[in-house]
Amino acid sequence: MAKKHYRPAGKKKEGNAAKYVTRSQAVKHLQVNLPLFRRLCILKGIFPREPKKKVKGNHHTYYHVKDISFLQHEPLLEIFRDKRAHEKKVKKAEAKKNPDLAKRLRILAPSYKLDRVIRERYPKFVDALRDLDDCLTMVHLFAALPALEREKIEVKRIHDCRRLSHEWQAYISRTHKLRKTFVSVKGIYYQAEVEGQKITWLTPHALQQVMPDDVDFNVMLNFLEVYETLLAFVNYHLYHSINVKYPPILDPRLEALASDLYALARYFDVSSRTSVLDPQASSMSGSKQVETQQDGTPSDESELRLAQLQHQLPANEPGALMRLVEDVAGDVEEDDDTRECKKLFKNLKFFLSREVPRESLLFVIPAFGGVVSWEGEGAPFSEDDQSITHKIIDRPTQGRTFLSKREYVQPQWVYDCVNARVILPTEDYMVGRVPPPHLSPFVDHESEGYVPEYAETIKRLQAAARKEVLPLPGVGKEDLEDPQKLLVEGIIDRAEANEAAERKRKMILEQNRYLDELKMEVKGVQDSSTASDNKQSSSKEMEAREESKLDLEQMAQDHANMSKIVMSRNKRNLLEAMEIGKKRKKANVDLLKERKRKIQEAKKSKET
Repeated sequence: MAKKHYRPAGKKKEGNAAKYVTRSQAVKHLQVNLPLFRRLCILKGIFPREPKKKVKGNHHTYYHVKDISFLQHEPLLEIFRDKRAHEKKVKKAEAKKNPDLAKRLRILAPSYKLDRVIRERYPKFVDALRDLDDCLTMVHLFAALPALEREKIEVKRIHDCRRLSHEWQAYISRTHKLRKTFVSVKGIYYQAEVEGQKITWLTPHALQQVMPDDVDFNVMLNFLEVYETLLAFVNYHLYHSINVKYPPILDPRLEALASDLYALARYFDVSSRTSVLDPQASSMSGSKQVETQQDGTPSDESELRLAQLQHQLPANEPGALMRLVEDVAGDVEEDDDTRECKKLFKNLKFFLSREVPRESLLFVIPAFGGVVSWEGEGAPFSEDDQSITHKIIDRPTQGRTFLSKREYVQPQWVYDCVNARVILPTEDYMVGRVPPPHLSPFVDHESEGYVPEYAETIKRLQAAARKEVLPLPGVGKEDLEDPQKLLVEGIIDRAEANEAAERKRKMILEQNRYLDELKMEVKGVQDSSTASDNKQSSSKEMEAREESKLDLEQMAQDHANMSKIVMSRNKRNLLEAMEIGKKRKKANVDLLKERKRKIQEAKKSKET
């Protein structure tokens, strides 16, 4: 028996032992505690690795040696050490009952910024967009949370998250980049397409949030620290790409009324008009600011920009304030999806009742070309406006007066129209009725194997909007492709009908010939010419057909078993997992079909 080879004390490590270190070894090497090590890894984007051979055992967490050496030379590490030493000085001053020194030390506490870290992690803007899904979800989550001192969630942090989320939504709404939306139990899902990248995020419902006790908010706040800086960089780049100054200065009256998104809409409108119609205005205002600063007089940039905004928009007029779909000469070229989304709610005017999700609809409706107002102060127009086409209500209609020129619908109608990209009929969404099922646009029903009935209805409405011809229920494609029917319905002319009939006749002949050859191969015998032989051979043909069917199934099963035998264990396990997944999907589809059948039978029994 060969002796086990032990590495001498001075010999260099090789393999996984040299490439990976455990978390305890990394903490000891960096001379930091575990919370600070976690924070550094989150800020720098360093994650644990899974080596093929875990030298220290399976119960350890491993990191790459290069990542740890990368952290060792990080300037943030020295800043965090200085902060820790500074906190000890503050505690020492407080212990000696010297409040003046403690206050002075708190003011002089070392600070840091993550701008350099963001530039290192995302060298290109596309990289930042690809990593924006979790960032937006986290920022929108904290924008809806209450401020708690025991969890170190400050009020300023909540306000910053709310500001960043509204700036992002205002850009998406102004440039009409929103593509999909879905209301679920968790919240509202959105998907936008920015510079060719699909970005999906989740926003919580506007309800009181319950803070769970089993969540480590320190880790979430570390992630939020990176995400705030990242989203600020992205917003800055996107705003400057459409010639809008960043950060925006908003109307304080609208901010006090919690109408930040509408205030940003006004700011976008003013910025686009000043940059296109009067390009010298911004340079003149900038030169005046420089002169006043040189003279020594105090000048606040926010007051100057706010005065300019109020000069451009003197009143809360609907035509002047809600120009979210105004075509300006300096806009970038739009793709087909953007043009389609821009015209969906064109010439439609919405009014929101107080019980509907206002922030979500203020974001979605302008993103698709609509004009919207709400019930409350700061609204661009009131409920008495005669030009309102749709009113969104989500409560019983007791004691309400309805106008004949308006459509009274539930909020689901807006989201379904956005996902379908067509204006759906409002009969099923009227107030007091049970609306149709809210289908998710993120699910491909055909690949799942079950297409809901309402999805087929929406598909027909889309085809009608595009002036396409689809088969009616119970009618096959062969009936639709009949040239005579198309000729009678006026869809094609006579010459095209004759050509289509000739092509169809040739295809039928080729198909019949191919089927005959297949039958001959399956039978293995020639057809007899006499009728008596046909009668005698009919039973034999049936038996031969059944036997051939069984033989083919057996051959297919044997072939699958042989291919499994040749496979390696990992590939065979993977194939079995795929087969289990297919069976599970088929069982789910069968369950949905069975439920649909029972519902239809229950409806028929009620009608009878």
